[in-house]
Amino acid sequence: MRNFGGVTSDLPTTAGALRAAGYLPRGVKAEIRENLLSALRDGRDPWPGIVGFDRTVLPQLERALLAGHDVVLLGERGQGKTRLLRTIVGLLDEWTPVIDGAELNEHPLDPITPESKRRAKELGDDLPVTWKHRDERFAEKLATPDTSVGDLVGDVDPVKVAQGRSLGDPETIHYGLLPRSHRGVIAVNELPDLAERIQVALLNVMEERDIQIRGYTLRLPLDVLLVATANPEDYTNRGRIITPLKDRFGAEIRTHYPLEISAEVDLVRQEAHLVAEVGDHLLEIIARFVRHLRESSSIDQRSGVSARFAVAAAETVAASALRRSALIGENPPIARPVDLESVPEVLRGKLEFEAGEEGREQEVLVHLLRRAIADTARSTFAGVDLRPLAELVSDGHPVATGERVHPGDLLAALPELPVLHDVAQRVGAGPKDPAGRIASAVELALESLYLTRQLSKSGDDDRTVYG
Repeated sequence: MRNFGGVTSDLPTTAGALRAAGYLPRGVKAEIRENLLSALRDGRDPWPGIVGFDRTVLPQLERALLAGHDVVLLGERGQGKTRLLRTIVGLLDEWTPVIDGAELNEHPLDPITPESKRRAKELGDDLPVTWKHRDERFAEKLATPDTSVGDLVGDVDPVKVAQGRSLGDPETIHYGLLPRSHRGVIAVNELPDLAERIQVALLNVMEERDIQIRGYTLRLPLDVLLVATANPEDYTNRGRIITPLKDRFGAEIRTHYPLEISAEVDLVRQEAHLVAEVGDHLLEIIARFVRHLRESSSIDQRSGVSARFAVAAAETVAASALRRSALIGENPPIARPVDLESVPEVLRGKLEFEAGEEGREQEVLVHLLRRAIADTARSTFAGVDLRPLAELVSDGHPVATGERVHPGDLLAALPELPVLHDVAQRVGAGPKDPAGRIASAVELALESLYLTRQLSKSGDDDRTVYG
């Protein structure tokens, strides 16, 4: 019995025992294909945490992996390309045998380097075997202009040469990231950022599956799945994927931002680390706000509006609520529509505006946020008659809100009205819920009445009065 990364197992520890147990060599693409098919047959989700791609991107990616193709994902920033590539590691076997002490992840029954072949011949069935977890078989490289051929493929190791080996000896090579990913998956992010001469070095690896270093060829039958990401803007600005390399990728798959508001809300809820309670109606406002940004002619759509913007917006709203709770003693901290006012100011720098919008950035963001609030309120309160609330406030019951207004004070300013129960119910709040949750619903209704010109609004930075 041995312990492998905390997992006690009686897995074979020598090549002879491995052969007797029936662990025959299997290519990484065949391994992924069989595990993907198994997940599909069993009804298991092979892509945990991936939102909004179920009917578009994922079927295309599954077909590419079943075909054994190397894949490039093409899409604007913040569409989840890297996250999607990282989930591929879940399609590898949980544990796989490798030669103990070998520089590459070589199968004990199929060594590929001269040193491992020599050891296998000398030791025979006693060749030591260790087991690697699938997380160790995934390598990720962010392509940068200073990436070298040595980083990806390898180079001559001067230390080994100094030890007396000849320059032409294959054992003088220090292997790069690609050979070290043998029998695994390697992801190259922002592939067009690689210098074109570096991209050329990948051609042999992808087609002939061998590597060339310093003028001589070392025939290594590498077994890797190469996946990459690229931004369409890169093809014309910073760089491009050279045509021969594009030709060697079996599949180019276009990604996209969430197509449905509900998918954007689910994504934010999954990814955001919220320090206070943020209701679904506020997340819907954020999702609609991001949708309006992606459709606005004032925003540079070539750069895109990342899903990270929506995540950061939700976190900012939660932080605003937490700050208010510290200032006024609100417990628990619950976000209200007033907290949305912090989003345009804080996150303006995450967006690229068109050249003609200089000086109007804040105005554009505030306008689109108000549209998002109005759209969400219209959807949330559809069928609810808010006129009694508007008439009450107009007839001498002004309501104040702001970052220094306690939710109990906001509710105390309003007499008991049936419409208030309907409003709270529409956002999932009940009479026994914290005051902040009910106040958040009432505040959304008041803002909706203001945006439809049924109420007025005035105030300063700390306090806003509806009347």
